[in-house]
Amino acid sequence: MGSPSDPARHLLDLARSRPPTLGDGRLVCIDGPAGSGKTTLAASLAALAGAPVVHMDDLYDGWDGLPRVTDQLDGLLLPLTEGAAGSYRRYDWVLQEYVEAVTVAPAPLLVLEGVGAGSLAHAARCTVLAWVEAPDALRLQRGLTRDGPQVEQHWRRWMRAEAEHFADQRTRDRADVIVDGTAAAPPRSPGRVT
Repeated sequence: MGSPSDPARHLLDLARSRPPTLGDGRLVCIDGPAGSGKTTLAASLAALAGAPVVHMDDLYDGWDGLPRVTDQLDGLLLPLTEGAAGSYRRYDWVLQEYVEAVTVAPAPLLVLEGVGAGSLAHAARCTVLAWVEAPDALRLQRGLTRDGPQVEQHWRRWMRAEAEHFADQRTRDRADVIVDGTAAAPPRSPGRVT
């Protein structure tokens, strides 16, 4: 298994040690609260594996879109399970509407990154579920630095919605690997709870 201090290598090695779950490919879902470091981890894993990444931010229909994202995941993941290309509609946060369909071809490894990536509805298709976490104050600071202070109320509402989602989905409890988004501790593998 990969170095405990390199979460991307650890995830890749773990995924490759398991049988395919997405047709002939493997799916690594990187979930956890907004601003915790999921996108950074996904980019590292994708670069290491030469794998495509789908960002959940592109699937939500705005700040209140988390409850409806499973429909988007169905269109992406169900065809890939059958060895066909999947697709999703990409949401433009500036225009506040879906702007295009994105096709995702079958691949040896697909990285799905963002809040809701580890959805229970698609747990059987997930080869490895990673949970990335960081303190709430740091996550909010990262989010407002990225998105601007004018969206603070949206961020706070999102943080409440994602907490409810994670409690309902038991995402952290089901994770194969827990990653500290501050890099203060190595990833740990508590084992998946079903």
